[in-house]
Formats: sequence, structure tokens, C-alpha cells
Amino acid sequence: MIDLQDYNDKIPGAILENLKKELQNGSVSQKNVEKILTLLEDNYRKTKIDFGESIGIITAESFGEPSTQMTLNVFHFAGVAEMSVSVGLPRLIELFDARRTIKTPMMSVYIKNPYNKDANKIRKIAALIKEIKLREVATDFIINIPKLQVEVLLNNKKMKRFGLDEKTVIALIGENLKNVEARSGTDKIILRPKNSENELLDLYKIKEKAKVTFLSGVKGVRQVLPVKSGNEFMILTAGSNLKAVFKIKEVDEIRTVSNDPHEIRKVLGVEAARQAIINEASKVMQDQGLDVDVRHIMLIADMITHTGEIRGITRSGVTSEKESVLARASFETPIKHIVEATLYGEEDKLNSVIENVMLNQPVPLGTGLPDLVVKMKSEEDE
Repeated sequence: MIDLQDYNDKIPGAILENLKKELQNGSVSQKNVEKILTLLEDNYRKTKIDFGESIGIITAESFGEPSTQMTLNVFHFAGVAEMSVSVGLPRLIELFDARRTIKTPMMSVYIKNPYNKDANKIRKIAALIKEIKLREVATDFIINIPKLQVEVLLNNKKMKRFGLDEKTVIALIGENLKNVEARSGTDKIILRPKNSENELLDLYKIKEKAKVTFLSGVKGVRQVLPVKSGNEFMILTAGSNLKAVFKIKEVDEIRTVSNDPHEIRKVLGVEAARQAIINEASKVMQDQGLDVDVRHIMLIADMITHTGEIRGITRSGVTSEKESVLARASFETPIKHIVEATLYGEEDKLNSVIENVMLNQPVPLGTGLPDLVVKMKSEEDE
């Protein structure tokens, strides 16, 4: 017996539902159902796009026109100050240029049942995720010049809240700060340079380095914000580190996402990165109140990720991969592309739009795609 669910990834769900209703009376044999499904899949594939359609130009126009109406707000606040994310045109440029370092990396961290129902447990998990540096559990950093040492005064309440003790802090300082001797004092930690030629100068360096010494949490997560989403609690973070967050047992790794496509590709693979680009671009458009067909966004995401890497729509990314020499030269740095093509003896097949426009030839798209063949009657037939 044929299971319609097997065709979920081949035919849209709405079409399958309609077919299911039509087949409910059982008047169609299983053999004919298989033929219908094959025919339906074939027709659906053909109607996705018309032959010879200029999909690239239509996609560019579909984004270019609404983008002129976008606000140029770089940030909006997600609940509290400092928890801000890029929006609008800057975010869209960030996605399509495939910037390796984005301005406001963040994660939406979902928690497994039953932890996601209890606000107190969520706060504890959030405390585990937040990156804790020494300056956050210290009340003061004092340079004691007569004794040539840095004295770190600790806040015991904060230490307890983050599950730290003095012994652990001293060990972590010793691991992170080389050539620094750390020992316990009376209600403080004493830091001294080892084998130093200019001890006073080194004291100032030690003080600044000690402030940013990593103690606990997830590296890169500067801030956490527990929020209620529907009937569960989740955590928004400023800063992103998917790999480390997935190691926390309470975190639901299936739903937890980052807004950094490069990080997603590194941790979850290129297909997940493609979906992230689609989701993020769609979200930007919806936030701006603009309606762009998801197929245009999917086409751009496919172009960016089809090589298995994330390549931006820039002269060093997608444009540099074009087969046509003239198409590459038309974008930026034309002399460079033409000289390189000459040196390597490249051939231009003139298969696309821009190179044929440059040579004043019909473009092989739309009505320019088919060749007309005329059958002439021979003299004998006449």
C-alpha cells in the first residue's frame, strides 16, 4: 500500500491533502494511485518555474525594490538595554554579504521539559550559560606599589551565586595568566609577576588581564535574558556559542538556534546554515512589514551555500564563481578578470544575460531561448 507521507518532501502538503480527500471513496486502484502521484510530482516540478524565466533578475528586483522602503535602524532592543539585535537593511546586507563577524550575535536557547516550566530553574540554567569574568565577582582591583602586587577583592555573594570559591578562582587565574603567581590573602587574592624585568609596568598589565580572566559559563555569551514564550520559558543571549551550549544537559539542542550562519554551518552543517539564512532574511522582511515570496529568499540562500561553504554575494564570493569572463568583469575590477582570462585562455560560452547584452546579441532567456527552425519544401514536393 502506498503511503502519501512518503511524498511529503516531493509534493506540497496542501496538494497531498486535496488528493487524500479525492481518494477517500476508494474507487481508484493502488496501481493508479501510484501513477497519479508520479504524474502529480512531475507536473509540480514543471510548474515551479517557467522555462527560460529570468529568476535571478526577478529575485534581485524582488529584494531591491522593497529594500528602498526599509528603515535603516541598526538595532532594536529585545526586552532590556544592551540586548540589541541588528535589523533592517544592515542586517540583510550582513546576511547576503556573508559577514564572518556579525554585529550582534545572539542565540535563542530552548530548554527541555520539565525544566522549561520553572522560572527558578531557568534562572539557574541562565547563570550556567552566562560568561563570568573575574571583574564580575570582584569589588576592586588594587595595585599595591610598596609590595609590588595586585590585590583582587572578591564579592562573596556573587561568588556563591555563580558557584565559585576562592580556590577555584586562584586555579583558573593560574591557568589563564602565564608568568603570574596567584595566592590567597586575607579576603583577597594576591597576584605577582614571575621573572619580571619591569615589575611596576607588569603590575598594570596583570591588573587589566586579570579583569577579563574567564571563570565559568559559556565563552562569548555576554548577557542572558530568560523570557516566557507561549507556555514555556526560554533564554535569549547576547553573544553566540552553539557548540558549548549544546553540552549543557538541560538545553534542547533540536530547537536552539543562533543568528550567525557561519557558526551554524560549522556546528550543524551547510543545510542548517541555508535554512538559517532563509529564516533570518524572512524575519527581517516581516519585521519591516514587507512581503517577499519565500522562493526568492530560497534562491539566494541556495546561491550562497551551494558549494558547501557560505559565500557572500560579493566580488570575492558568488560573483567570482561565475563561469562567464565578461559577467565577472562587468561586476567589479574588470581589468583583473580580463587579464587572468587571457593568461589562462578561458572561453566564454555566452550563456547568460550580461555577456550577451555587452555583445549586443539576443539573450538566451524567455523568447530568446528557443531557436526557430523552418522546414522548407523541396522542389520535388512542389
